[in-house]
Amino acid sequence: MSDKAVVTCSITGVLTDPKQHPVPVTAAEMAASAREAFDAGASCMHIHFRQQEDGKGHLPSWQPSVAMEIADSIRNACPDVILNFTTGTIDRDQQGPIDCIRAGKPEIAACNAGSLNYLKARSNGSWAWPPMLFENPVEKIEELLAVMKEMNTRPEFECFDVGIVRAVGMFQDVGMVDKLDYNLVMGVASGMPADPELLTILMKYLKPGSHWQSTLIGREEIWPVHQKTAELGGHLRTGVEDTFYLPDGSRTSGNGQLIEALVTIAEQAGRTIASPKEARELFL
Repeated sequence: MSDKAVVTCSITGVLTDPKQHPVPVTAAEMAASAREAFDAGASCMHIHFRQQEDGKGHLPSWQPSVAMEIADSIRNACPDVILNFTTGTIDRDQQGPIDCIRAGKPEIAACNAGSLNYLKARSNGSWAWPPMLFENPVEKIEELLAVMKEMNTRPEFECFDVGIVRAVGMFQDVGMVDKLDYNLVMGVASGMPADPELLTILMKYLKPGSHWQSTLIGREEIWPVHQKTAELGGHLRTGVEDTFYLPDGSRTSGNGQLIEALVTIAEQAGRTIASPKEARELFL
């Protein structure tokens, strides 16, 4: 277990409406929100890109020019920060993420490590949205890993279920990737629940010597799992992509408050927060 914990801020989400929730959209808003998180202790920023036209800030963008503008703004606002680009597409086509990686040259990019039936049921017995398949076959992953290798971008494998965790180990076994970095995504309704007991069990399915962190989706119930992540030696992530709620159940005003709460949890577990320089030594 490393004493140093790298804190990542998930600055904005995929479809969250900025008219209803405190999610940044424009390059200036993203940079200001990143700076709040950076000052609170985050040295890595996980970034989604939004359409910049008026009234469309709740929709994603895969325009390389948008990615570059946002990336440059955050780098200027946060010296030596690590950037982690999203790459998630529902279907097989991932040319947009590939173009953004080549344009923005992030240090890290997420790599969705397996397919998932993406579901959520309402209390009235209806689907919250039409059932969809989050499609991530091995050939899609191989294509993305080749581009990341070309751009010297480290893959961070997002694992939504236990079988996906085990599949990531096989990626190493067959030579698709050398060093493994797991992101254990918990709290998606049709994936792994945000459960500290499950997190403990998962530790024996990670390849020895790998880095790992948890991404926890939900409300105040996620914070005990953050605590367990810190105790087990994982790296830490939160932000308004993942939650709008602080440990006491109140709504956050933005990313700064969430990172402050996460840093407190890490320190209570006896961890110290990695500086940007230390984070680079650990992560890259």
